[in-house]
Amino acid sequence: MPPLAETVITILMAAIIVVTIYPFLNILAVSFNDPVDSVRGGITIFPRVFTTGNYAVFFEPGSTLPAAFRMSVLRTVVGVFTALFCCSMFAFALSRRDFVFRKPFTIFLIITMYVSGGLIPEFLLIRNLGLIDNFFVYILPWLVNAFYVIVIRSYIENIPFSLQESAKVDGANDLWIFFRIILPLCKPVLATMALFIAVAQWNSWFDTFLYARGVSWLSTLQFELMKILDNVRQMAGSVLQVTPGSGLQTAQRHPQAIRMAITVIATVPILVVYPFIQRYFVSGITLGAVKE
Repeated sequence: MPPLAETVITILMAAIIVVTIYPFLNILAVSFNDPVDSVRGGITIFPRVFTTGNYAVFFEPGSTLPAAFRMSVLRTVVGVFTALFCCSMFAFALSRRDFVFRKPFTIFLIITMYVSGGLIPEFLLIRNLGLIDNFFVYILPWLVNAFYVIVIRSYIENIPFSLQESAKVDGANDLWIFFRIILPLCKPVLATMALFIAVAQWNSWFDTFLYARGVSWLSTLQFELMKILDNVRQMAGSVLQVTPGSGLQTAQRHPQAIRMAITVIATVPILVVYPFIQRYFVSGITLGAVKE
């Protein structure tokens, strides 16, 4: 490649990186900036008047945020493991060449990606199952996802079927093959799907709004953040005067500073987890994408 082309590409990529990371750096700077000073605006990637006071909302006595944070972690961890287990077992069944109903089940699964019953039938189903104000409303509806199943199935189909045949000759049953052969070889795609599921579970708040807002201990961090952002929209441009029981119980704070601080708190866990599975990410997506 000519030197001029390399220089142009380097400058272009550097510009893309700056544009990509600037919004988060700005959020971080505002979250660590003095709330009164934040009213003036003009903050870029460094706080003008440094303070950690905006994060005090998370640790105040009576704040609902720590409990909501723990509930978000719990639903994410349980949701990831249960969804991975169910999706991988379903994918294993659909990948078997000797499964008689492999094609009809695959077609039915793909249809669900394009057609849904809608919000009202879903709500009625959740209510009839007794999942209203129940922790399992965060788990059961997430157990099987068509996209995850298809990606995992495509990955399994790239594993030589002779491995399963050899294991059967040695007397292994399907469960033994699944747990001892298939799952260990599927680590890249499972790690990738785990990231997708974790992000979806962690960011979800609408199911809390619909099905679990009647029980305070089921409230999640994203739902509490949504309520705070709603207060911010109503009080934009003013200094937020906090009311008791809202989870924001101290002195006056600027709405933007509160919003940025809690946005950082909600984002950091995913940023911490991602580097540990990043090495699996590309291989997990691409290895099952092309059939030879």
